[in-house]
Amino acid sequence: MNTPVWDDGSWPGLPSLQGKLEAEVCVIGLGGSGLSAILELLRLGRTVVGLDAGSVAGGAAGRNGGFLLAGIAKFYHQTVSDHGRDLARRLYQATLEQIEHMKTETPQAIRQVGSLRIAASAEELEDCEQHLQALRADGFAALPYEGPEGQGLLIPGDAAFNPLQRCRALARQALDRGARLFEHSPALLISGQEVQTPQGRILCERVLVAVDGRLEQLLPELKGRVRTARLQMLATAPVEMRYTRPVYRRWGYDYWQQLPDGRIALGGMRDAGGEAEWTTEAAPSEPVQARLEQLLEQLGVQAPITHRWAASVAYTPTGLPIAEEARPGVWAIGAYSGTGNAVGALLGREAAWVLHGGRMPGAVWLT
Repeated sequence: MNTPVWDDGSWPGLPSLQGKLEAEVCVIGLGGSGLSAILELLRLGRTVVGLDAGSVAGGAAGRNGGFLLAGIAKFYHQTVSDHGRDLARRLYQATLEQIEHMKTETPQAIRQVGSLRIAASAEELEDCEQHLQALRADGFAALPYEGPEGQGLLIPGDAAFNPLQRCRALARQALDRGARLFEHSPALLISGQEVQTPQGRILCERVLVAVDGRLEQLLPELKGRVRTARLQMLATAPVEMRYTRPVYRRWGYDYWQQLPDGRIALGGMRDAGGEAEWTTEAAPSEPVQARLEQLLEQLGVQAPITHRWAASVAYTPTGLPIAEEARPGVWAIGAYSGTGNAVGALLGREAAWVLHGGRMPGAVWLT
């Protein structure tokens, strides 16, 4: 199948780029980060052309688990340990504010229900306690949790959302405000003044590459710092409501949520796939899907599986995303290490200000 549960089949599609266009900025990648950048550039008065090799949110932006989590990929206490309390605090606060911003942009796609981190072992439960105490020490809301899902912590500032619905809403907003957007138009040549596609070219002043999975293929200079992996999910027919919040378990390797209509969207088990999951192939594989089915059975969910899908995401060794000028006039954001929904949108907005020649008020990354 390889169709995410989020896709209701209603998207009419956009044309591919044909011929030559001019714009102040070209944005490559029409996912959450690229579309956030485009909207911010439009607010700043810039002319923008946006491209995608596939469709709007056809990559990880529209094929993920639908979690809106504050912070970056590593848990908060780990971020404090790795990068210092000041940076960890500023990053977490900025992503909390970004979630609020996203709610104002696309309220129909987002449910402010918090999230659960559930321990799968005594060791992980101890780590959950450290996670909880680190959040509380810096003034962030978090509560110990014990319920049907297990033991762990509840983070009330997080949310669940329909990622594909949000991105398509952002694309419509961008089109209404004058952006020119094109699907099925892969960038073959990228410089700070020109982007070429199979049947077109864009003359511009600056370029933003806002791509997560396969970022190192689009910008080979990032090889060695960025590595693409495959994440897999499945979804079921509706069942009786049992989960009010999205759940992270087993150090984040297992995750699921129940949609408002009762369907279960469940993913993870990347560790069970081993080295085979470090791939740019974005189709479901039998070994990981079999493990996801086992997890579904362990949760006591007995319902037909209606969807199976996969997506490419990029990781960095540090867990910090890429946010830099990769070549003259070409900025790159991406490699969110599996949790890019909030931080990617934030980085898109910050990058827009940099391409505009300024600094976004309150910027954390691009200062």
